Amino acid sequence: MGEPVQIVVFVMAFVTCNALLDLTGVHQVQGTWMGSVTLPCTYMPSDGFTQQTLIWSMERDHSTSTIFRRDYSGDHILLSQFRNRVSVPKHSPGNASLLIENLEIPDSGHYTCQVTWRTKNNSVITREMTTAVKVVKVAATKPIIRAGELGLTVPAGARTSLTCVASGSPPISYRWFRGTPGRKALLLSRQAELVWDSLQPSDTGKYYCEVENRAGAGAVQQSDAVELTVTGLTATKQRSEGGPEEPPVATELLYEVAFHSTADVTRLETDGEVPVMCPHKDTNSKTETSNDTFTVKDSSLDSIHVRKNPEYENLMNAMELEYETERI
Repeated sequence: MGEPVQIVVFVMAFVTCNALLDLTGVHQVQGTWMGSVTLPCTYMPSDGFTQQTLIWSMERDHSTSTIFRRDYSGDHILLSQFRNRVSVPKHSPGNASLLIENLEIPDSGHYTCQVTWRTKNNSVITREMTTAVKVVKVAATKPIIRAGELGLTVPAGARTSLTCVASGSPPISYRWFRGTPGRKALLLSRQAELVWDSLQPSDTGKYYCEVENRAGAGAVQQSDAVELTVTGLTATKQRSEGGPEEPPVATELLYEVAFHSTADVTRLETDGEVPVMCPHKDTNSKTETSNDTFTVKDSSLDSIHVRKNPEYENLMNAMELEYETERI
């Protein structure tokens, strides 16, 4: 009775291990000319099963050639046309996927992933799967514009960028313009990214980009225009654009004049000349001076006391060096 039980357990263990070692991938992949593609080939690692070899081969025109081999001695690329273009992840148990870069049209074909394991009792198990690869030329698509982290409304002085994004067979050429598609525009750059290190109010405007590639037979694809707005205009800029002007600066009085008379003074008229000189100058009129006030006397006027405003004393000292008051 014990023997059938042992057989059942052995069969279940064998089936389970086989299921764990099954390769997983896809049956067909389309790659873009001059682009890159990954051919998936994965399995679930299992205790007691050690990978011995990994082989990627290619079949084209009824001829099969080994592209890549991994064994105890390392990785080996056996076809010169794939050197520096294919690789398999290292230090990633269970991942045997093949990456092919810079795809060429002749890379189209059937690729087979073959993995061999050795068990603890030195048994050998081999699994393989095949993926069909088709390399095509794809024209550049209509580009879209991606704004930087600050968006399309950015304060003056900030750093920002606009990126032109398109898909298709590389290489893709880019051109940036200021203006609107279909109208006269200014060429700014031939890079995918348009960058401002310090935005100015004059950078406000509409921008768009163009792309093209060899697969598109010279067809140019244009993006829609986006509008970039730079905020924080200066007062000078605002005035130049019709904004409100700043109020005029009030002119402050340099002197305080007090009229001393026995009657109210409502109007001052005189035909006579009243010469007044600076306190440190000589004068022909009768003038009394002091550090704070000086008095001018005339026959047709009451006494007029002119008192310096201490707040403007320094300003007047500077003015007196260039000007001499001749008349009041």
